[in-house]
Formats: sequence, C-alpha cells, structure tokens
Amino acid sequence: MSQKILMVDDEADLSKLVAHHLQKEGFEPLCVSNGSDALKALAKQPFSLVILDIMMPGEDGLQVCRKLRNKEETASIPILFLTAKDEESDKVVGLELGADDYVTKPFSPKELMARVKALLRRTERKESASSYAYRDLVMDVPRHEVSASENRVTLTAKEFALLEHLLKNKGKVLTRDHLLNTVWGYDYFGTTRTVDVHVRRLREKIPLLTDAIETVPSLGYKLVDEE
Repeated sequence: MSQKILMVDDEADLSKLVAHHLQKEGFEPLCVSNGSDALKALAKQPFSLVILDIMMPGEDGLQVCRKLRNKEETASIPILFLTAKDEESDKVVGLELGADDYVTKPFSPKELMARVKALLRRTERKESASSYAYRDLVMDVPRHEVSASENRVTLTAKEFALLEHLLKNKGKVLTRDHLLNTVWGYDYFGTTRTVDVHVRRLREKIPLLTDAIETVPSLGYKLVDEE
C-alpha cells in the first residue's frame, strides 16, 4: 500500500507539481489549500507525512504545525515546511514548533523528493527495537512511548529518535555532526543548528534531561551516566 502524503499550499500550480512528483515516486498525495482543510483531512485519515506551506490565508503553517504537535494522534507525524520564508530565524521558529525539515522556495523537485524519502526512512521503527530506562524516564521503542515520573510525554518522531540514540550511547560524547548524520540521515540537507533545537525541546518536555543532557563545548552533547 502506498504511503499517503498531505500537501498543504494555497498555490494550486505548485501543489500539482509536487503531487505529480510524489505520484512518480509511488506516494499517494492529497492536496489542500489551507490550514483548516489540512486539519480536517488529518482528522479523517492517517498520513505518513505532511508537506506544509507557512504563508497561507486563515490559519498559517506555523499554527497548523503547533496544533499537530499538541495532539497525541498527530504529534509524531513528520512535517516538512515548504515555504518562501528563507531567513534563518524563520527556519529556527519552524524547527522549534516541531517541524522535521525545512525547504525554501524556489526548490528542486528532485531534492524535495530526496528529503521526503529520507524523512520517511528515518521515522520507520524496527520491530526488534528495545526499551530503555533512565532515572525516572522509560522509553518503550516498539510502542513509540515515553514516560517521565510515570507521566506520558508526547515527542515528535525526530525527538524520539534523538532521545533513543542518546539513551543507546549513555556516557558518550556525541558530536552534532554525528547526531545529524545518525538521527536525520546522511542525505539530510539541514545544519547542526537542527540538533540544538531538538535537544532544547527534549529538555523542555522532560525536565530531568535539563541537566542529564550535558552540552560539551565546541563538540556536541552527552547523556551523563546515572549516579
């Protein structure tokens, strides 16, 4: 069964172009032109990924992203922003709200398809994956669930993958480049700033990680050993 991808953009010609390339790659696209219709579509059926414009009439892409991340049913859906807003500050805001990737217009359809496939590959979970415990934190990888002090924590797909990798490598210094290549994949086109944003979000969502994830100056991060 082909994976369903939701394309949200008020530019009809651009949506048709992206949908054409998605179909060529074997995906099943659904195009909507505004945030309200996007939320309705997501409430009716599951999607493997959302491609989201930022500047749209009514609810913009940032508002839609925030709503998706705040709902348990849609919190882990990969979100790729496709937008004309190309300032670094715009990208950081998008990533902080929970987007997994950010592509600026004009764009190469070939590069966009590569990013879509990379996101989908990185969010696939292995059935043989294990579970982890760290202090009051418990991660159940097969169920894609995390709890801290017995309270359920909702993480995006990338936040979950980043935390899993930190738990696997407890006590080791992991460079930003290593985390970017391992969690996002060698074909990811982002920068190491992406890692910093996701680490900050983990610390905000799981307070025990504020001190547990140690920043190693000029290198990266380390999940400190349990005492």
